[in-house]
Amino acid sequence: MSLEGMGANSMCQWVWPKRSEWTKGKEVGCGSFGTVHLAMNKSTGGIFVVKSPHSGAGREASAKEVNILKALNSSPYIVKCLGTEEEQGRMNIFMEYMEGGNLSDVAQRFGGSLEEGVIRVYTREILHGLKHLHKNGIVHCDLKCKNVLLGSSGNIKLADFGCAKRVKDSAGCIGGTPLWMAPEVLRNESVDFAADIWSLGCTVIEMATGTPPWARQVSNPLTAVLSIALGHDIPLFPPHFSKEGFDFLSECLERDPCKRSSVDQLLAHPFVSTTLPHYQQQFVFSPTSVLDVQNFNHAYDLDVLESSEENHHFSFSCHRDPPSGIAMCKQEDNSFGSSGMWITVRSG
Repeated sequence: MSLEGMGANSMCQWVWPKRSEWTKGKEVGCGSFGTVHLAMNKSTGGIFVVKSPHSGAGREASAKEVNILKALNSSPYIVKCLGTEEEQGRMNIFMEYMEGGNLSDVAQRFGGSLEEGVIRVYTREILHGLKHLHKNGIVHCDLKCKNVLLGSSGNIKLADFGCAKRVKDSAGCIGGTPLWMAPEVLRNESVDFAADIWSLGCTVIEMATGTPPWARQVSNPLTAVLSIALGHDIPLFPPHFSKEGFDFLSECLERDPCKRSSVDQLLAHPFVSTTLPHYQQQFVFSPTSVLDVQNFNHAYDLDVLESSEENHHFSFSCHRDPPSGIAMCKQEDNSFGSSGMWITVRSG
């Protein structure tokens, strides 16, 4: 048994059980590389999750994720790796349990999208997570709602680091989910901190609309990838956003990575440094018990999701806001569905 994920300064206070002292529960996530199960420490009653890769590629990705998480376990904005265990030649990764699940599922439970006040709060916490990553020279590379987890008190943590890269080792590699990937990444030009800022803008749009970015601007996945990589457009903005929201998205979704704002600049932006006057901070998802996971499916993805075999055609409409000239999308005609329909890709 290995406790590689638990450093001496870890915030976790678990006494890790032997295999006979913990039990595997309901599957709460799956992907091409493995599965994620809820688990219980039979000695303490504590709840956690176990990621179990079922292929050589999955084990390689999991080992890489554990290595990345070693440097990040001190942050309250990063999901914690509690340890690892070898079981019949397979590595289990023990991760902390986040009761609220991922933000994609949270949005669906609350009408399909989130209110701007809530998005401001969540975005600020995502930025704090990115700040810790970037301070340690790491790019997440797959930021999207499915990879952002919610605790019962409203706290936000970044998860799923199977695509993460150290900037110094990023040459020649590509990873992420196409609709959330920055243009320069899809062109395989560079992977830098600016790529996470583009993905953050896409994630804010996803929270606000309940659909992936670009979903109403393209007719099929291939067109989307080509449009992002080689076109000149940016994703349509939510029409109901405030001027501060439009400006924040404009700073994230700058096609030239050199002109994108940094994490520190965005943390000072009014969109996250202030709250809407009418917003009451009472948004909390709380299960009826620690075992209430009926809506928890796919909260812990393993980066590579099964792809639909058909192209998804849909109609879209947009208009331009006269004062700013920003293209905005309407909220109907959600034919692309959630991010789960998109494959996370890797190379290198």
